Amino acid sequence: MAETGASALSPTPPAHTPLARAERFVWLTARVLEQRLFPHHFRYGDAGPVETALEAYRNADGGYGHGLEPDLRGPVSQPLHCAQALRVLDAVGRCGGQRVEHVCRYLTSVSTADGALPAVHPSQRGYPAAPFVPVVDDPPSDLLATGPVVGLLHRNEEWHAWLFRATDFCWQRIESLEKSHPYEVEAAVAFLDSVPDRTRAEAAASRLGRLVRGHRLAALDPDRLDAYPVAPGYAPGEHHFPHDYARTPDSLARAWFTDDEMARSLDFLAAGQQEDGGWPIRWRQWAPAPALEARPLVTIEALRTLGAYGRAIG
Repeated sequence: MAETGASALSPTPPAHTPLARAERFVWLTARVLEQRLFPHHFRYGDAGPVETALEAYRNADGGYGHGLEPDLRGPVSQPLHCAQALRVLDAVGRCGGQRVEHVCRYLTSVSTADGALPAVHPSQRGYPAAPFVPVVDDPPSDLLATGPVVGLLHRNEEWHAWLFRATDFCWQRIESLEKSHPYEVEAAVAFLDSVPDRTRAEAAASRLGRLVRGHRLAALDPDRLDAYPVAPGYAPGEHHFPHDYARTPDSLARAWFTDDEMARSLDFLAAGQQEDGGWPIRWRQWAPAPALEARPLVTIEALRTLGAYGRAIG
């Protein structure tokens, strides 16, 4: 949704606005890709330069690599890189055509026996990767990797043979969840918000929302974070908030939270902008470059979320 928050922005907002402060941060720290994405989202910039910047990450096998997802380094294609590439293409309205066909061929080649995606394909071995995404020889199917990809393809009405079994996997995994963790819930929401069967999606989302509230997977009161557990393996203080699940008002996850809970969450998000103009990352930092590259991504998403809910950003 490239237009999110853009229509209310002037071409040259005052230097003290959240948008202007974030723009300076992006120019100081971001990769070329995010430097192109920022004006597309907030300055009416063209999609072409974004596509050109993304092309540098594409491999001959149709997948994407080269640190597109900052926590996986090295040249090899990976499902998590492909998910990030599809998010970019979706954001600029170019998620279709031969490029997506090639991505689906790559996804088919690395799928597990049940047709889904592993979080990390073994080809990552030998290249740096975050310790929380371990490389194993026979990785299992993972909703975290599969859900966002399937959701983005459905959202753009792209059909490929790979999608059928991957969609079935997502339904089975989501509808059988008895416990989860925040990033897996986010992946489930990405699938449910776009899958064509809306009646089934609404029922699954309602059940998932009860799980989120029952297991306190969303910090509903930012002033009492000690009342909410951090998931095992997460960094200290790595809480998730209503706005992390419901990034736009039309997400199915929005129904999980009251108006007051969402308002507190958005207040907390808005207050999170740091002195340098960027938003912080809350997950575990394991090397300087991935952390530096991730912050512009987080910053752009924070602005888009605030803009989607009508919060003033510039």
